[in-house]
Amino acid sequence: MTAELNENCLIVNRKRIERLMRQHTIAVRRLRKRHHTTIPGPDRRAVSDLLQRNFTAAAPDTAWIGDLTYLPINGGRFLSLATLIDVSSRRLLGWSIGDHVRTELGTDALAAAVRTRGGRVDGVIFHSDHGAQYGSEAFAGACRIAGIRRSTGAAGSSADNAAAESFFASLKREILPGRRG
Repeated sequence: MTAELNENCLIVNRKRIERLMRQHTIAVRRLRKRHHTTIPGPDRRAVSDLLQRNFTAAAPDTAWIGDLTYLPINGGRFLSLATLIDVSSRRLLGWSIGDHVRTELGTDALAAAVRTRGGRVDGVIFHSDHGAQYGSEAFAGACRIAGIRRSTGAAGSSADNAAAESFFASLKREILPGRRG
């Protein structure tokens, strides 16, 4: 508030604003702390953005999206969930859950999706964020073996993986009590 007032040619001290807010019982609305869950790998090779935020596909197995999320459980702990979704049908093709965020979550979900589709899936584009699980050499190798082309959005932009984020929002709203989004 002080910065806004000072910008508009009304020079005011921060302490005065604090005192006036206390007198009039005005409280600052505190935003939730942001949790950064995408941790890029140290040896990550550049992967192009093949989808360019176009989360539509004319046919199944043209493009898949994937991401990881945290699910709270009792005792303040979390489970990690990795998913792979077909962009065309929005069908969940593969998933993996665990109490860790190691590469195996991503590779296990990928293997499940490939099994769902009956084996090798040549030419499918797999789009993800810059998480270390998807940037690892093990994940890249699993994609090569399955015939999958990798794609990533911009670092730090949830909009570049919006379809996966939307799935997680719906899932959490359905399964977590009291959750609105």
